[in-house]
Amino acid sequence: MKPFTFTDDNFKAEVLDSEIPVVVDFWAVWCGPCRMIAPIIEELSAAYEGKVKIGKLDVDTNPQSAVAYGVRSIPTVLFFKGGQVVDTIIGAQSKAVFDQKIQKLL
Repeated sequence: MKPFTFTDDNFKAEVLDSEIPVVVDFWAVWCGPCRMIAPIIEELSAAYEGKVKIGKLDVDTNPQSAVAYGVRSIPTVLFFKGGQVVDTIIGAQSKAVFDQKIQKLL
C-alpha cells in the first residue's frame, strides 16, 4: 500500500477528523533526508494499514498545512490522535524510532 497523499484541501477530513491515528510526513521533492525516510514511510503504511493512516504532504504544493503546524524544517513527521498532534519527529530517523512512536498511538 502506498502512503496516503495529504493536501491542504483534504487535511481536515483525512487528518483532523480521522477515526484512526494519523502520521503525516511533511516533505519536498528536493529534500535529501525526505527521500531517505520515504521507504520507511512506505513500509509503515503497509504494516499499519487499517490501524493508522500514514501519508505524506508536499510542503511546496501545500504550504497552508505546514505553516499551520509550524513546520520549519523537513522532514517533519507529526503524529495525530483525535485531531491533535501528540508526537513529532524532525529529521531522518530509523524505522525503529517511527515504529515506537506509532505503537504509542495505538
